[in-house]
Amino acid sequence: MIDQAKLRQREVSRPVPIATPRGELAGLLAVSYPKTRLSDMVMDDDIQGRLKRILREQRGREKLLSHGLQPRRKLLLTGPPGSGKTMTASALAGELNLPLYVIVLDGLITKFMGETAAKLRLVFNALAENRGIYLFDEFDAIGGERSGRNDVGEIHRVLNSFLQFMEQDESSSLLIGATNHPQSLDRALFRRFDDVIEYQHPSNLLVRKVLENRLAMFDTSSLDWKVSAAAADGMSYADITQACESAAKEAILNDMDRIDTHTLVVALEERQGR
Repeated sequence: MIDQAKLRQREVSRPVPIATPRGELAGLLAVSYPKTRLSDMVMDDDIQGRLKRILREQRGREKLLSHGLQPRRKLLLTGPPGSGKTMTASALAGELNLPLYVIVLDGLITKFMGETAAKLRLVFNALAENRGIYLFDEFDAIGGERSGRNDVGEIHRVLNSFLQFMEQDESSSLLIGATNHPQSLDRALFRRFDDVIEYQHPSNLLVRKVLENRLAMFDTSSLDWKVSAAAADGMSYADITQACESAAKEAILNDMDRIDTHTLVVALEERQGR
């Protein structure tokens, strides 16, 4: 019994094989197998708790389904650029040992009548056939408000098609929409998602955690955290990470095993100026 239980556990944790997109799908989906985990991310407690709940429901989905309940699997992530939306999709894929499929908008959206909706159908067919994390980044390109002044008939039809496909979707894949402009989304979309998670730039407390996380391989005992955090005020997670990498490269090239305040602040200020 014990050996059988161990075997089942290994089968559950075994990564889902990547189904490489072929034919027309090859131009619509970019596939990868992320190794990112939630522990690699710095986030506030509310977002972390909600993501852990999603993972718990996904890992217990058979139990939920046996009781007529559906695990959360349709997520809308909103917030400014660099706030962690795309990394969240990678972390969920890494935690669940699932492939990450990123929908390539350049290949999906065309100027020809009906063609975009037909390609959307291909994506949703793949979503049903191959379990994975499907990320619609820059989601407002598809889900823009239908009553907007700049609305054109084709985009209106694409959104209607998306809403229909989403309503019909009963797959085991996770569908994630990510946008920097939630205010431009059609209101009808919000109620189609199981969870809407709003991201922000890090608070002062989280800034220090990001700095500590990204500089963990160096001696930071002489670092003035207050000055460094002040220099990173208002920056995104992505920009702080880039600044830390810049400071780390400078230290390595100078054969130093520590990061000093001046080096880090200069790197942060350079990133702030972009």
